[in-house]
Amino acid sequence: MTLTGEREAQAPTTIPGATPARPEVRPPHRLARAGLLRDLDRPGDVFAALGPNWFSSIMGTGIVGGAAASLPIGFPGLRVFATVVWGLAAVLLLALTTAWAVHWVRHTDTARGYASNPVMAQSWGAVAMGVMTVGAGSVLLGGPVLGTTAAVTISWVLWSAGTAIGLVTAVWIPYRMITQHEVGADSAFGGWLMPVVPPMVSAADGALLLPHMAVGTGRTTLILACYAMVGISLFATLAILPQVWNKLVVHGTGPAAAVPTMWIVLGPLGQSVTAVNLLGTQAAGTLPEPYATGAQVLGLLYGVPTWGFAMIWLALAAAVTIRTARRGLPFSLTWWSFTFPVGTVVTGTSALAARTHLPSFAWAALGLYALLLATWAVVATRTAHGSLVRGHLFA
Repeated sequence: MTLTGEREAQAPTTIPGATPARPEVRPPHRLARAGLLRDLDRPGDVFAALGPNWFSSIMGTGIVGGAAASLPIGFPGLRVFATVVWGLAAVLLLALTTAWAVHWVRHTDTARGYASNPVMAQSWGAVAMGVMTVGAGSVLLGGPVLGTTAAVTISWVLWSAGTAIGLVTAVWIPYRMITQHEVGADSAFGGWLMPVVPPMVSAADGALLLPHMAVGTGRTTLILACYAMVGISLFATLAILPQVWNKLVVHGTGPAAAVPTMWIVLGPLGQSVTAVNLLGTQAAGTLPEPYATGAQVLGLLYGVPTWGFAMIWLALAAAVTIRTARRGLPFSLTWWSFTFPVGTVVTGTSALAARTHLPSFAWAALGLYALLLATWAVVATRTAHGSLVRGHLFA
């Protein structure tokens, strides 16, 4: 029997005049009756399509705490607020890592398939950066809560894990793009930076751990490794950024949902300013002269021009975003691109304020942090409603 014959034989017989069978309506599950996950057929669907892009919520939340700790201008309650937000990011990391493990066990083929998707594959970088963002908060804010030894130990563990993952994604995802992904002339977007930015985060966070190492070979090796990781991300960014610019100018912004990814460009810019200045500060007593002094000079002479370009890109991205929002900007997890990249500009500006002692950089850092705080509040609220209340973000 042919395939067509089989389909005909299996087709249901319709009796003339008979009342069509009504589709079965599944009653709402218990959580839906309580007002949670209302758009999902069952709570277990939360794990069905849990991609690596969810780790961007940890990045965006953790940087709110970390950036507050670096601000050159403080006010009452700021450190307590920063610690609470860092604690929230840590809870999110534990919860999401557990949920992602369930996803990999129950939906292994889907989880493996993310690397083959030209868009979702880029989000693998968020895993490394989410882990390290919480680790940086631990060494900056965790001491009074956990004790200095425990806070530093946790930071070392998360930094090591995030660095390993980040170095893998910096090679693995571009390799997949070269050998397997179908990439068109208009395919470039800000998300291409996600896999190559983690080593820059490793460099900045590694600088925070250098004071907790004894002076010697190990400390010198780490600072030079951090500078090497600055190079990995910086030169990869310089290769990708012209392609993103060309795509925007020649082909336009594309779908409205992709517009927030323009803000990702701020990530390597702000984080590189942060990294070279933090490393320059730690170079004294770690590197011999004249390299220690040269590292501090690099922080200023590289940091200020790069900060200037970041401000231009920030204005450009904001203008395009406002224009798109007037026409309709649907909410999605790409909105988290409004948070972490801006947070790196805050930490970079704070680092320049510490380097130059200029009030202009100090107030700029405070203003940028206010922008970060406002965007995080909006995105976090929309994400909580779309995930915990509605549940459609998990679909």
